[in-house]
Amino acid sequence: MTGPVYSALQARALELGPFGHEPSRDNPGPWQHWQLGRDEQDVAWLLLNKADSSVNVLSADVLEELGQVLDALQDNPPTGLVLRSGKPGSFCVGADIKEFRHLHSEQEVSEKLTRAHGLVKRLVDLPYPTVAVIHGAALGGGLELALCCDYRIAVAGASMGTPEVLLGLHPGLGGTGRLVDLIHPVAAMTMMLTGKNTRDRKAKAQGLVDLVVQERHVANAISAVMSGKVKKRKNTWQARLFRIDPLRRFVGKKMRGQAARKAPPEHYPAPYALVDLWEKYGRNGTDLLRHEVDSFAKLLTSDTSRNLVRVFFLREQMKALTSVDPQVAPIRQVHVIGAGAMGADIAGWCAIQGLRVTLFDTQPEMIAKAIGKTAALCRKKRFSSADTRAVLDRLIPDFHHDGIAQADLVLEAVPEKLEIKHKVFAEVEPKLKDGAILATNTSSIPLEQLQDGLKHPERMVGVHFFNPVAQMLLVEVVQHSKMNNETFERAKKFVGQISRLPTPVSSAPGFLVNRALTPYLIEAIVMLDEGHSPESIDQVALDFGMPMGPIELADQVGLDICLGVAEMLRERLDTELPETPQWFKDKVDQGKLGKKTGEGLYVWDKGKPKKRNSPARAPEETLDRLILPMLNACMACMREGVIDNEELLDGAMIFGTGFAPFRGGPMKYAHERGFADIQQRLQQLAQLHGKRFAPDAGWAAQDSDK
Repeated sequence: MTGPVYSALQARALELGPFGHEPSRDNPGPWQHWQLGRDEQDVAWLLLNKADSSVNVLSADVLEELGQVLDALQDNPPTGLVLRSGKPGSFCVGADIKEFRHLHSEQEVSEKLTRAHGLVKRLVDLPYPTVAVIHGAALGGGLELALCCDYRIAVAGASMGTPEVLLGLHPGLGGTGRLVDLIHPVAAMTMMLTGKNTRDRKAKAQGLVDLVVQERHVANAISAVMSGKVKKRKNTWQARLFRIDPLRRFVGKKMRGQAARKAPPEHYPAPYALVDLWEKYGRNGTDLLRHEVDSFAKLLTSDTSRNLVRVFFLREQMKALTSVDPQVAPIRQVHVIGAGAMGADIAGWCAIQGLRVTLFDTQPEMIAKAIGKTAALCRKKRFSSADTRAVLDRLIPDFHHDGIAQADLVLEAVPEKLEIKHKVFAEVEPKLKDGAILATNTSSIPLEQLQDGLKHPERMVGVHFFNPVAQMLLVEVVQHSKMNNETFERAKKFVGQISRLPTPVSSAPGFLVNRALTPYLIEAIVMLDEGHSPESIDQVALDFGMPMGPIELADQVGLDICLGVAEMLRERLDTELPETPQWFKDKVDQGKLGKKTGEGLYVWDKGKPKKRNSPARAPEETLDRLILPMLNACMACMREGVIDNEELLDGAMIFGTGFAPFRGGPMKYAHERGFADIQQRLQQLAQLHGKRFAPDAGWAAQDSDK
């Protein structure tokens, strides 16, 4: 849904007072990033329009120029000030995160932030009415800038948020104090602790904004504010109540408990730092703002924040792969073959993202189930009934493959059996229209084997999604020697169209993610076979920072999928993998496949695995037995050229497996631990447990290159 909304914002004619409906492209005036003008009522309009950028960010030079603007206003005060964005897409998306990488000490951060606090305090103290007009997104420092104004007007569709926690931080430009003073303190803390955005109407109900208007009514809303018809919001009685220390401490304790269930303090300190800040200094706004600087500086220079900032840029790097040549035709219609778990989810997600989708399956009841799952996902995302109907209108049951001839991309999601896929391709390829892409969602079969019998292998590509499709951001775009560049570029563009992150990988057994994940899962099964409890094995992985343990993950993936991939890798790779225990194979034969059947390695109830409390601790070597085989496979993929660089590998493993983000990715973790140490430890494990732990040659080669 974000694509159409963003397009509408881009097309909007903004009400910009003395500037008309569009700021001058030449940006006349003394400043590079700001434009200042006055209307007939002598109200100053200050437009933020960061040069050479599609969005506004609060970089050091933007803030420096803001100080110069305030100097000019001090010399010639207006009757009021309107602050808004000259960018059609959004208000301001926060700080310039690139600058974080150049700050190396707490003192350096504190000094810069103290100057910034002094600057925005000048905006707060202006002696005439100030109003921020917010369209699109106002995030992080952008929202904090708006909080410095007396009033906030949201244009319909606007969203506001404090996503700093996702970077291992909390607000740092006064947001911790101003937000808890403006709205209910618990709502403010929840907003900062979760990083979730708030939409226009909810923001109005909370008191975060004073008015919500259509763009065409912005001028009238500003006139109402300047004439005193809109009452200035004062501190709520809840804000005053929460200045009482015992009440803050009581609520803060509950907040810590809620945070601990999702983010342990040793891995993600920011939520706890925010609660500490509020508990200790929340009785006095001035104290809170002053100590916010020190707390932010400590977090920004922590390993967690450094790595989460790295993850942010990994994501941006992957998103950039979708920005292909504008001349490359987009995908407008998709035909999905197979309405099983993956096919249904892929079809539904494409429809939600605005594409027309035809869905084929030999069993009509499977298509009906897929449509029901898509409707349920729309409800979960709180779509309106009209938006849900539009999504379902785009998801078209196709019982006779009629959609193939119209599709720009045909994607098969049938079972992982080579003969079935060959049969599908033989039927589909003759019906493709000129220029259409033939895509496979295979998770393990090398594309060279799928090419047999194709007349046009150059337009076949692997587009490998991960389960659950609506949550997992990664899509592996699998290349092969006969694929042409147009197919590759269109496939990457398609992944971007559906709001996913592409990772180009070469066709090889298991590609990247399954190749790296399988040894991790298999070792957990071996340890289970040795008599260790599933809960104790999972807990070791959770303590390391994984989102779930390998036993639970195997159940989530499906034991049949795990078994199939393991057998394929064992057969096709020149590497040692332990034999799968017979009892595991028996579970698969009995249909006990994990979460999807209600029983696997755990028994599942209402979507949750039943786990025993306080199991015996796993052996000390468990972590290395789990993680090092994964790292070893990652190194093998690098050495063999399955993926181009370590940054993409780390991004793929974080967004495709949930590898502990605060560690920055498996290769980042490997560098910090040291290649020589990893090689030595693998050799020790190989002596204890077998050849499957033999270190890949890449460890020694890369370590010697340093």
